[in-house]
Amino acid sequence: MSSKVEDVFEFDEAIAAFDPVMGLEVHVELNTNSKMFCGCPTEFGGDPNTHVCPVCLGLPGALPVVNGKAVESAIRIGLALNCEIAEWCRFARKNYFYPDMPKNFQTSQYDEPICFNGYLDVDVETEEGMKKFRVEIERAHMEEDTGKASHQGGATGRIHGADYSLLDYNRAGIPLIEIVTKPIVGAGKFAPEVARAYVSALRDLLRALGVSDVRMEQGSLRCDVNLSLRKTPKDKFGTRTETKNVNSLRSVERAVRYEITRQASAIDAGKTIIQETRHWHEDTGVTTSGRVKEEAEDYRYFPEPDLVPIAPSREWVEELRKTLPENPSLRKNRLQAEWGITDHDMASVINAGALDLVLATIDAGVDQNGARKWWLGELARLAKEMSIELIDLPITAQHLSQVEKLIADGKLNDKLARVVIEAVINGEGDVDSIIEKRGLAVVSDDSSLLNAIDEALAASPDIAAKIKEGKLQAAGAIVGAVMKTTKGQADAAKVRALLFEKLGVTEDLA
Repeated sequence: MSSKVEDVFEFDEAIAAFDPVMGLEVHVELNTNSKMFCGCPTEFGGDPNTHVCPVCLGLPGALPVVNGKAVESAIRIGLALNCEIAEWCRFARKNYFYPDMPKNFQTSQYDEPICFNGYLDVDVETEEGMKKFRVEIERAHMEEDTGKASHQGGATGRIHGADYSLLDYNRAGIPLIEIVTKPIVGAGKFAPEVARAYVSALRDLLRALGVSDVRMEQGSLRCDVNLSLRKTPKDKFGTRTETKNVNSLRSVERAVRYEITRQASAIDAGKTIIQETRHWHEDTGVTTSGRVKEEAEDYRYFPEPDLVPIAPSREWVEELRKTLPENPSLRKNRLQAEWGITDHDMASVINAGALDLVLATIDAGVDQNGARKWWLGELARLAKEMSIELIDLPITAQHLSQVEKLIADGKLNDKLARVVIEAVINGEGDVDSIIEKRGLAVVSDDSSLLNAIDEALAASPDIAAKIKEGKLQAAGAIVGAVMKTTKGQADAAKVRALLFEKLGVTEDLA
């Protein structure tokens, strides 16, 4: 059943009438070699139900053992998020029935998480410049992932209308860290941007820690968006909805924006907001009703009897603290100062999820201006067309470095470089083979260019006189004609220089 209502409110109207309150729950699959409580492999893919054993299938008599590397990763994540690390914690059984839960309960943590009371600062661009928002972390706890259900025969890929469902338990038992924020208040009209900035900053932090590949399209990082509205910041929180498993930065922002307008429209129409889970539809940009949301008592939590408590020593915690990468906020400020760019320019890099990509491209030999130009320009355009994140584009920093070197050597121009880059992304081969197969090299032979200039001057004889009179801007017509003749493969600057030399004028004539 769809609970979509008429779009009575635009976003600005909704924000003017209501105060949004958010909560974000981010699930992170750790990149350990084995699962949380058994030795089964964790790599993505594989034939269905081949990465399983009696433990992760929940067979009678099978006993779990905690993955020590997962505990270490959880502590490092907590430290990076400025959390307190529990001196003693334990696992619990979260009881609920779903076909993708082979044990009919999830081994998780309830009232005793390993990490709690942290925060992550994020920057959001506003009309008054960059504004810092502190997102407070309530907890980060350890648990295991579920399996995957595929619903067959329906039009939507969901269970409603499907003829049957297939279950793959390869993912069941993979180590998860669930990072839960405290209610995010005070964001107002910037709530969608704050949500995106937080998930983006968290993803960058987790990648820097090396604890996950954070590939949202593969589900190794997923965000649940809780949202409610209240009339004013002084009122109690409204009834919240939870939009499940949003799997891209763009979708996180869109889901928050949509739920604000949907709930505002419903409340204004006199309808009641139901505490429920909702599904996000990437194609239409709307959420639809899922199921009534359970409360904690519905899960009948109780301590896991088959696992001993975890009591990380303070010495171990401090040793792990020494392994943390540079604080992302400090790193951003340092790089911005080194590059000499504005707050707006740095925000563009961060919001695009391009910081590590730009750095890798700089390390490959491209200057920072060139690196930012490619990732925020042509590559951002192609990623948007393909509806994927920048990091998922099939192109490397080495490809860009090679293209930049060819431009510097006069063997490519910007137009041809864009063609080469798009061909690399389309899987046509490496840079050199694409240039050779397509014949994309810049025409640099002086005689060929002079012949093209002569043809252009013959077609427009009045332009030569204008240039000789000092009207140098008239040269653009000749350069354009030569570029057309050479199908864009001439070096425009070289054509201009040859033209002026032929006519006996200099650039400073004007």
